[in-house]
Amino acid sequence: MPETVSRGASTGTFATAARTPVTGMPACGTVAPSATARPHRFRGRIGVGLAGGFYPAPHRYQLYLSEGCQRSLRVSITLALLGLEKSTATTVLTRPAETPDAFASLRRAYEATWHHYDGPLTAPALCDRWSGRVVSNHTPDILRDLADLADLAGRAELHDDEGSGVPALRPPALAAEIDALRELLARDVTPASPSHARAATLTLLDRQLACVPYVLGDAITAADVDLWVALTHLGTADGALSSYLHLDRYVRRLGLHPAFSGTGQAGR
Repeated sequence: MPETVSRGASTGTFATAARTPVTGMPACGTVAPSATARPHRFRGRIGVGLAGGFYPAPHRYQLYLSEGCQRSLRVSITLALLGLEKSTATTVLTRPAETPDAFASLRRAYEATWHHYDGPLTAPALCDRWSGRVVSNHTPDILRDLADLADLAGRAELHDDEGSGVPALRPPALAAEIDALRELLARDVTPASPSHARAATLTLLDRQLACVPYVLGDAITAADVDLWVALTHLGTADGALSSYLHLDRYVRRLGLHPAFSGTGQAGR
């Protein structure tokens, strides 16, 4: 039987495969900084230290996403899966000449966060519309905050309509496996990855999906968002997924889901 990871108890399948250190994904959606740019990473959190001001509230936050950016696509899908798209404004950046107002708005947010900011304008960026400041431009933190909001006692405050069926995208029992799979994908499942490493990882994933509907078990998680985005951006590398029956079916099936099918503007 192929190795699997059940929803209730992680076996460490992807943690084992991803134990080799990896480099981060390349930045996307940026404007080049000046030669004397200051540090440009902002890592505020929603729902952490509520007295500090970044607490859940409807229509308080705005996301800036970048067209053609895998990180932005992951954020966009996550937002849709959690049913937060109506209460969280989203602006998609293309080229500065095509969306000058959006870039100007994003620059104002960066400058409000850091006086005389001269670093890159990076997206995804989560901004606080009340203060005009950037909360975070660190994609893993943004994704965690969006997922964790579903478990906060005040989650309903972020929904115009109290919907049901919101998935737990980052259940605590699977958090380590979600992070490990993300590292594995960043290292081995890109068009630039070594072909032998990519083939080995795709084979592992194909076997995993031979007996479960989602990559970590019987329910969708953040790992499926990461995997689907990575697979759909492989292009024609090694014939893409033609040799991996279960992965090919998985990509097609998730592509029919409204959260996945309706977010292409941020990722293509």
